[in-house]
Amino acid sequence: MPQLEVAGAALTYDDEGPRDAMLTPLVLVHGWTANRHRWDHQVAHFRGGRRVIRLDLRGHGASTGVGVRTIAELAEDVLALLGHLGVERFVLVGHSMGGMIAQTIALAHPERVERMVLVNSIGRMAYSRGRALLMAASALVPFKLFVAANIQRAFAPGYPREEIREHVRTSSGVPREVVMTLYGAMRTFDLLDRAGEIRTPTLMVHGYHDVQLPVRQMLRMAKAYPDAVVRILDAGHELPVEKPAELTAALDWFVTERP
Repeated sequence: MPQLEVAGAALTYDDEGPRDAMLTPLVLVHGWTANRHRWDHQVAHFRGGRRVIRLDLRGHGASTGVGVRTIAELAEDVLALLGHLGVERFVLVGHSMGGMIAQTIALAHPERVERMVLVNSIGRMAYSRGRALLMAASALVPFKLFVAANIQRAFAPGYPREEIREHVRTSSGVPREVVMTLYGAMRTFDLLDRAGEIRTPTLMVHGYHDVQLPVRQMLRMAKAYPDAVVRILDAGHELPVEKPAELTAALDWFVTERP
């Protein structure tokens, strides 16, 4: 697994697929407490014909590093990796917190983002009563219980319990400092008032049963985008693993067929 040293972190990444100058590389950014393997289905589909880059964000998966406080800092990590790989222009795909990172990059460097896909993501964090209770409880309950509660509620009813337990195990391996500081970073994330500035053609794919970031919040953001397409799937918050084939098909259509 290749790694890149960036600002006190070692970022683990995969860079796969052919270097075809006619096809813009895909860059896949995972969400909070996840890792780059959330994108396994999408990578398996695209790497046969297109360059695909994905990374473990600092403190996640096989990457090291703590102390990051903002979504903008994570965006700088992604840009540092792309600079290292010599990728100037790309299609940016972000899930949940990864979508917040994607929007941050699209606003700062619109000339570099050819298209953008936001998966279960929003432009402004708005907390439901359930999420507010979890946040209040975070200081009172054991850390692993807090993480487990957040992950379990991310999936739509009926998703296999044994697979949820595996995702809980993976998320529980992220250092507490990283989990809680990035929870705070998402809590203060707010680009909604600037959404109209994002001229990048954007696909927003969301789960109808998403209680983490409800679909109505995404639709509020979508209305502000000058060029957005919305797809709503029968799933919860974890579309890359809940409905991998349907998400991959939507991505494929957007990057290869949509004018």
